[in-house]
Amino acid sequence: MSRDPQCGESPSLQGGEDVKKAIAQGTFDLLHPGHVHYLREAASFGDELHVIIARRENVTHKAKPVLPNRQRRDVVGALEAVDRARLGHREDIFVPIEEIDPDYIVLGHDQHHDEDAIEDELHRRGVDCEVRRASGREPRFEGELLSTGRIIDRILEQRG
Repeated sequence: MSRDPQCGESPSLQGGEDVKKAIAQGTFDLLHPGHVHYLREAASFGDELHVIIARRENVTHKAKPVLPNRQRRDVVGALEAVDRARLGHREDIFVPIEEIDPDYIVLGHDQHHDEDAIEDELHRRGVDCEVRRASGREPRFEGELLSTGRIIDRILEQRG
């Protein structure tokens, strides 16, 4: 999928007024099966899945990402479930949501966001969409890692 370097996103595949759009968002550092599960589930809510990747400077609730912004965007954008991947706004997390005008925002099962607060802010800004929360995914085999933090811990254990 080609990227437009000016806007930091991949092109929409469908377009049109009647296309149902879903948004997923997150840091997506060191992609793992939990991310893939989340994005596949988010994609099931609409015809197009738009993914907003948090910029490193905006990640304040956990450790800063290891991978650069554009690398995380490009890897997420390469996934089959994703129609468009873009970096978040530097100052206002709601700007890309306003631009996309989604039908659904799908939060990850373990994300810290408050659904009611998001819905209230979107309503205040004139964005009419439903906020849903994706299900979690259990490990499918012993030792499967579904968390970036656990992947980093394992790397430090084995190579640190």
